[in-house]
Amino acid sequence: MRFRFLLAAAALAVFQPAFAQSGDETNPAKLQAKEEAKQIAEHWASAPIEEVEKSYDSKVTVDGRVVSYKATAGTLTLRDAKGKPQHSIFYTAYTAPGANRPITFLFNGGPGSSSLWLRMGSFAPERVYTTDPVAVPPPPYQAGPNSDTLIGTTDLVFIDAPGAGYSRMLGDAKGSDFYGVDQDVAAFTKAIKRYITRNKRWASPRYVLGESYGTTRAGALAYSMEDEGMSLNGVMLLSTILNYGVRQSGFDNIHVGYLPSYAATAWYHNRIPNRPADLATFVQQARDFATGPYAAALAKGSDIAPQEFDSIAQQLAGFTGLSVDYIKSANLRVDLSRFRKELLRDRRETVGRFDSRYIGIDADAAGEGPEFDASSTGITGIYISSFMDQLTRKFGYETNLEYRRSAREGGDFNWDFSHREPEGRRQGLADTSVDLSAAMRINPHLRVLSLNGYYDMATPFHTTELAIKHLMLPPALMKNVTFTYYDGGHMMYLNPQALHQLRLDVQRFIEAGGKAG
Repeated sequence: MRFRFLLAAAALAVFQPAFAQSGDETNPAKLQAKEEAKQIAEHWASAPIEEVEKSYDSKVTVDGRVVSYKATAGTLTLRDAKGKPQHSIFYTAYTAPGANRPITFLFNGGPGSSSLWLRMGSFAPERVYTTDPVAVPPPPYQAGPNSDTLIGTTDLVFIDAPGAGYSRMLGDAKGSDFYGVDQDVAAFTKAIKRYITRNKRWASPRYVLGESYGTTRAGALAYSMEDEGMSLNGVMLLSTILNYGVRQSGFDNIHVGYLPSYAATAWYHNRIPNRPADLATFVQQARDFATGPYAAALAKGSDIAPQEFDSIAQQLAGFTGLSVDYIKSANLRVDLSRFRKELLRDRRETVGRFDSRYIGIDADAAGEGPEFDASSTGITGIYISSFMDQLTRKFGYETNLEYRRSAREGGDFNWDFSHREPEGRRQGLADTSVDLSAAMRINPHLRVLSLNGYYDMATPFHTTELAIKHLMLPPALMKNVTFTYYDGGHMMYLNPQALHQLRLDVQRFIEAGGKAG
């Protein structure tokens, strides 16, 4: 009855214009109506302080074996040192029967992204079905059981970042409390610790898997969790960006990092003269050129000799499929947007950023860069619709909150990219490879799996290789790092063949790391 009265009061405030515009700010009735309308708004817009769960039981077949599991959608309440609620974190978990099974926490990046992409495309027991690198048709969408789920190997917990998905701030918490490298890591550390405690999982082997900016988070999280007494068995980095410093303009490292991805893209679209049959061999040649003659030439700046300038331009053309004249005009430094526009310009087509196998069509073929990313727009609909259908129909999860793909949709989003290293130094732009290195030296059993798509232009694989090889670890610890590569882009699991190999690689990694001793 009280709630109905509030609704009536709010309606009165809205539908009596003369009263609403009276200008009498001291009118008791008006003040009461405004307060009650505010209470209604807060009722519908606020996340729950008390933790909630909605679950269902199901089965899935993996490698001929039927695995029973419980699916749960719920919230975790993060509190400050005095116990005051600060944030409600939304998650979906998939757990199977068994004592002390490994548990993996998965999250996307952004920063500020929800984790519906990993949740609906990778290792959960159900996923969307995508095949060729083309835009997915409108509904009805294809989604269902995932034969490449990891539920037979590990329990899975997908976490939405603060402010994203159904995750929301509570009380007087503000964006600056969560929207930053260090603030975000602190929130994820609390969320994982809360889930482990609430579900009595302290004895389980622990893993984290981050995608994109989620790898930046995972690098720092490895150290943060170690510091909290929650040592990890393994860190999985999918489409990695550990060091944001490489993206600063005026530095040549970014061009060295991109070149092998340009080569893979040009190879895929058949823009290479005398195209070799084997992609991996061609990519290795591009790596060798990038870190050798190309890096040396770029380092010379305007001191480069004309003969060397011409020679490097000719070789770049052979790797990238671009004309020698275009490369010379760009001073041997073709940025990503220009490459995406120029490679197929003669066909009036562009290539994707997240996945360069995807092709877009711009209205203006003479433009400087692509008008959109076909590898993003082509899949967004199936992911969002399929996830919301799953939440409402299967989980029966009810809320009046809007599901946010990104915390940016909620306003008050101004990301703090600075980062305090384990030794206390303050970085202007985060490089969490320092944290990952510290965690691996403190915990010499910590293993790292780097998962890379050949056609990922957002987080190029060679930049990842360079970052991880600069962890400055001794050979004995570098043996704990493994690199794998797939015929896909940033979300290589869009390719079902790549997803299958990806699952097998992750499965072997987890099975090897969960053994005692």
